[in-house]
Amino acid sequence: IYGENNSSELVTKHRTCRKQVRECSGEDDHHEGMSSDDELTLTEVTEFQKSKDNILEDSRKIFEDVHADFCDIRKILLKFQEWKEKFPDSYCDAYISFCLPKLLNPWIRVQLINWNPLEQNLTDLEEMPWFRALEEFSDTKNVSETK
Repeated sequence: IYGENNSSELVTKHRTCRKQVRECSGEDDHHEGMSSDDELTLTEVTEFQKSKDNILEDSRKIFEDVHADFCDIRKILLKFQEWKEKFPDSYCDAYISFCLPKLLNPWIRVQLINWNPLEQNLTDLEEMPWFRALEEFSDTKNVSETK
């Protein structure tokens, strides 16, 4: 009956009408953005889920053509640890601690694609593989420095 544009116009008119009714009645407990009109339609939810599934599928393919030594953050950090132990002056001169965040960014972002902090079944960042790998690398770095 209504086209897509007419539907959104109708929703906007309903919102405006309800807002005017609330203002006239003196209701103060309404919070902007908390209306049921703000909920997604079944079509929108389906389209979102389909788009999300496509993105997740594509994200699994990002590193499929990368050499095995460079597919995992732990392996990459191991290479840096070996460099630091064998050639500490070169490692220090290269300012690796400043470079690592930019270098590891793509691997971390791929692992965070499906992470949603608003979900109830939330995996803590501290439990994610990339976080643990960085934590272990940092601990190793601190232990080496204290020796």
